[in-house]
Amino acid sequence: MAGRGPRFTAIPNIPQSGLTDWQFNTLNAMKENLELLIGARGSDSSVRALVSGQVTVSNPAAQRMTQITAQGAGYTISNVTVPSLDDYVKLASNVQQLADDVASLRSTVNTLINQLKG
Repeated sequence: MAGRGPRFTAIPNIPQSGLTDWQFNTLNAMKENLELLIGARGSDSSVRALVSGQVTVSNPAAQRMTQITAQGAGYTISNVTVPSLDDYVKLASNVQQLADDVASLRSTVNTLINQLKG
């Protein structure tokens, strides 16, 4: 039963007598909504509530890319501007840090989506 979540107790049927129409309709609507939330009504098991213990995804790691270190520094050679080696290395490092941050966030989001799907 791992991964299926908590088990909920069935809600008894609403009595057909002894209630006013509004009481019956209100209780019946609440029963239907609760059964939908816990996945106990109908064949659509994708409709059910999540409890906080089922979402165990960790917060993403601290963002590494907080500021660009490349400055656009370069040299003009024969009317063509080329970046300096130092600035090119900084830019490559910045891009890699950003790619790592995006991959980390994507992994966290995918884990969360999978947990929410159940």
